[in-house]
Amino acid sequence: MNPIFAETLAAIDGATNCMTEEQLTFHPEGKWSTAEILEHLSLAFGGTAKGFERALSEGKPLGDLPTLRQRLQCFVVLNVGYFPHGRKSPPMVAPKGQLGGMEAMAQIRENLRRLDEMHGACEKKISRERCIANHPVLGPLTFNQWPKFHRIHTLHHMKQVAALRAAQR
Repeated sequence: MNPIFAETLAAIDGATNCMTEEQLTFHPEGKWSTAEILEHLSLAFGGTAKGFERALSEGKPLGDLPTLRQRLQCFVVLNVGYFPHGRKSPPMVAPKGQLGGMEAMAQIRENLRRLDEMHGACEKKISRERCIANHPVLGPLTFNQWPKFHRIHTLHHMKQVAALRAAQR
């Protein structure tokens, strides 16, 4: 597994270690549960894997050229590590809230494994010099930026999981 994806999985495992179904589905009014956070991340992993699959099927990177604003946003998120709070999730990765906690745990592992597999396939067959796919908020990301984005995004949400666990004590 790509080392950054392995770190991402370790962060998920560390934050959710020994959580019960009840703990995974607990949430304060108007907030996501841990299961919903995991579903959201799983949808993000799966969406990126689909983007990589499209690039593979077309045999070329599909990302646009980033604008100056997009480059600045990427620098802040991927190099500084600042992930803004309170931003609404794009609809395609918003959790539906229909998964149980254990289902969400299984799905996130499967989609991260698939993302890692597609990332590895792209590494062998697609040019790494251009942006491989577009992110719905940050815009075009390069081959090496995608794993960083998913790690930083996951770490942002694992802080929320830690807060949910603390609220249950």
